[in-house]
Amino acid sequence: MYIRIKRGRRARLLFLLLFVVTFFYAWHLPQNKDSLREGYLEEKTVKEKEKKEISKLIGEQIVFDVMLGKVRIGTALYHYVREAKVDGREVYIITFETKAAKFRDQETIYCDRATFLPVLVERKVTQLLKPENIREVYDQHNYTLTITKKRFTEETLVIKRDGPIHNSILLPFFVRNNSDLKAGWSVEVNLPQKNFKITLTAVEDVDVPAGIFQAYYFESEPSQIKIWISTDERRIPLKLEGTGGIGYRLVMREYIAPNKNAADGK
Repeated sequence: MYIRIKRGRRARLLFLLLFVVTFFYAWHLPQNKDSLREGYLEEKTVKEKEKKEISKLIGEQIVFDVMLGKVRIGTALYHYVREAKVDGREVYIITFETKAAKFRDQETIYCDRATFLPVLVERKVTQLLKPENIREVYDQHNYTLTITKKRFTEETLVIKRDGPIHNSILLPFFVRNNSDLKAGWSVEVNLPQKNFKITLTAVEDVDVPAGIFQAYYFESEPSQIKIWISTDERRIPLKLEGTGGIGYRLVMREYIAPNKNAADGK
């Protein structure tokens, strides 16, 4: 009889302990789940909002005059084409075409949707009717850039940097996608052959063929690049100096707003 009573007490104690543990988790676990779920939804909402803001630019086109000193030597067309995937990676496709006397540079740029850093650039450069095909593959995890050039022969160059690698054409559009632009804002830039720091130094009026705009003014240190971007919600690159390879300037002649159907993926 004594043994049976002892075992019964043990059973009741174990049952009571199990009840207390179960009650504790039943009380606290839903709150933890709600907290985790709210955090997840908040983070997801921020990311979706950022993606939506960038996606609204799909279909946008900007026409630039190419200036060498005070002389207009050609035109350049920026076109924010569409979304796509490269090797399973979500990217935006952007084209940039420059035309000048006996010179044409057609670039298709694939940039990461989250960082707006280049992933792949395909170029066709024609000078004196002799085309050269260039392929630039950016490995932003290992900070390497592999450039393959094909003209009469094929040559490959691998460049190693100490951080994420930018593309000079894409750089003004990378800068415009930063929402918190204010005096003193800066970013470290790694181009394939050089690095520098770009700083937002002033807000000023800039006169371009398309009109007069209030603009954020950025300049690099050391002094190599200057960028003017409109202060309105469109953040249009208005004037660019030092982003080309031969010392020319780009000034905006015409802005073509995004097509809503393109932005909606239709």
